Amino acid sequence: MPASILPPVAEKRPSKRIVHGVTLHDDYAWLRADNWQEVLRDGSALPADIRTHLEAENSYAQARLAEGEALRATLFEELKGRIKADDSSVPAPDGPFEYYSRFREGGQHRLYCRRPRGGGEESVLLDGDALAEGKGFFAFGGSDPSPDHRLVAWSSDENGSEFYVAHILDTTKGVMLGDEVPDTAGGVVWRQDGSAFYYVKVDKNHRASSVWEHRLGTPAGEDRLVYEEADSGMFVGLGQTQSRRMAVISIHDHETSEARVIHLDDPDGTVHLIAGREAGMQYEIEHLPMADGGDQLLILTNVDGAEDFRIMSAPLATADRRSWRDLIPHKSGRYILAMVVLAGWLVRLEREDGLPRIVVRELASGTEHSIAFEEEAYALDLRGWEEFETDVIRFVYSSMTTPAETFDYNMRTRERVLRKRQEVPSGHDPSLYVTRRVFAPTADGESVPVSLLYRKATPIDGSAPLLLYGYGAYGISMPAQFSTNILSLVDRGFVYAIAHIRGGSEKGWRWYREGKLARKSNSFHDFVAAGAYLASHKFTSKGRIVAHGGSAGGMLMGAVANLAPDLFGAVVAEVAFVDVLTTMLDDTLPLTPPEWPEWGNPIVDEEAFHTILSYSPVDNVSAQAYPPILALAGLTDPRVTYWEPAKWVARLREKSTGETPAILRVNMDSGHGGASGRFDRLKEVALVQAFALKAMDAA
Repeated sequence: MPASILPPVAEKRPSKRIVHGVTLHDDYAWLRADNWQEVLRDGSALPADIRTHLEAENSYAQARLAEGEALRATLFEELKGRIKADDSSVPAPDGPFEYYSRFREGGQHRLYCRRPRGGGEESVLLDGDALAEGKGFFAFGGSDPSPDHRLVAWSSDENGSEFYVAHILDTTKGVMLGDEVPDTAGGVVWRQDGSAFYYVKVDKNHRASSVWEHRLGTPAGEDRLVYEEADSGMFVGLGQTQSRRMAVISIHDHETSEARVIHLDDPDGTVHLIAGREAGMQYEIEHLPMADGGDQLLILTNVDGAEDFRIMSAPLATADRRSWRDLIPHKSGRYILAMVVLAGWLVRLEREDGLPRIVVRELASGTEHSIAFEEEAYALDLRGWEEFETDVIRFVYSSMTTPAETFDYNMRTRERVLRKRQEVPSGHDPSLYVTRRVFAPTADGESVPVSLLYRKATPIDGSAPLLLYGYGAYGISMPAQFSTNILSLVDRGFVYAIAHIRGGSEKGWRWYREGKLARKSNSFHDFVAAGAYLASHKFTSKGRIVAHGGSAGGMLMGAVANLAPDLFGAVVAEVAFVDVLTTMLDDTLPLTPPEWPEWGNPIVDEEAFHTILSYSPVDNVSAQAYPPILALAGLTDPRVTYWEPAKWVARLREKSTGETPAILRVNMDSGHGGASGRFDRLKEVALVQAFALKAMDAA
């Protein structure tokens, strides 16, 4: 990286405010556009002075990274060569059809297709490449056939801000209807007669706060309000039961949830509350029609101290809390992640001792069996079927060395049928690689699981560079799954590691609880402990670690760069949530009120204010030498606004005593997920990997 190139210097426009008696200074607050709501919808509305600065940052990034251009091109071809050009999903049977998506060779976007059940001529319902033509960004948000399969409701986002527009395809004529519903959250739920659908609407502050009914053939402005949430701290979601009898409105934050249902054959669309919200109580429901004509609900919940969740049942007619009865009791350390209810079957995905498993229960007899796997560390996911009256479930299995395998599993016969094995066109030999699970001790007596992947030929003597990935928030676990992308680093001698730090739920709900709110710093110290352990055990060495994370994991990157800059040889922070205090003090931003249960509300809670202030990356940049840092952002990102990484990089340049660069690259055409096309996204992956390789002199 040529050192002679000078970075842009963000103008200082001093501002200050006093919160809980503390004076907060912010010289870069001006980078937050006052018209940010407008910018989310139209990036061209960005004020000229901010645009000038971001374009200067992009020019600097291009110049600093120019010497890696040839390497990026090589990496891109490698990455592209590992994905099947005309890849297709396994068809999912639904009534008279099988639905699936596929890519055409050379195509960037999915084609949504169907064919008659059991085979027959394909119908291309939606052509993502054609729909994306001429657009800087395009992403599908959902595709939902009507009950009679005549219509398909689908949605799209054309600037990365996740304001989806719903459209209706008439499959009998192959034309779009005039119905167009803006500002939705993505998918829809159809009424059983196909005359209307329900959807979640996103307000001007990008909050999913209300459910509406759209009747076909009427203007969106005449849609009926079905439910509106008054609490700005709650998310509103919409789904339907596997039985397809009911729409489920979920109202939740990160600690509390509530469910309301609409019977899809009810012409009035009346909303029924299941159980009123209680602080800290979480639950989600599924519907089980009974042979006697009655209806039961199955409830996955943490009530009455079930920290790792239990499954309960109740009659639908009297489904308030008093009628809930245990079906699968709580067992500490066995975390129930999800359940699926089918006619006669209850399937649950659970995790114990850090590994997932699928447990099948025959409801009539109560007998259970597990689906077994042999590898030491692996990832497992239930997915991909639509029907209720079936004995077959579908799951996807992979490990860090084993490409993804999609199986159909007959719960009655226990027969497992491989439907698809992920192809790596350029070749992949699992025997050349090693995957391990180790445990890094922490100063407070915990042990952090770390998943590892490296080539057998890689020396474990401290000389290898290592990429350490982390997230650690919202109870989200990082699966030890196969990734073709990471092979480009591993094949060049890197060790790849995932630190399963507190804030995730790899070791149960307690692991999450101890990495949030007042205990958030545990996440950062766990990551540092994982890096130190890997160095001390010769998987790498101090200064040979590239730290990598995105979103809340990007906040982790900012925090550990402040805590232990000499441990890391480079840091990559994608769409990084680094201005935590300022964001949590701004209740107009899309995610701030719903995020208070995760981080704390510093507006009203002085203790939470001081906790966040103690680790918020922007507020804790100090006069020390930082490693090279690459920060990526999206201009229309509604989750982590572009100005957070922009302010962070400005502060790093102002405070750092070292000579290494802080580089900011802003995608001016995308939001939180980066580029939308599959090949364009690979170019961003290649950019990150080339930066890591150059920083470690491993190119």
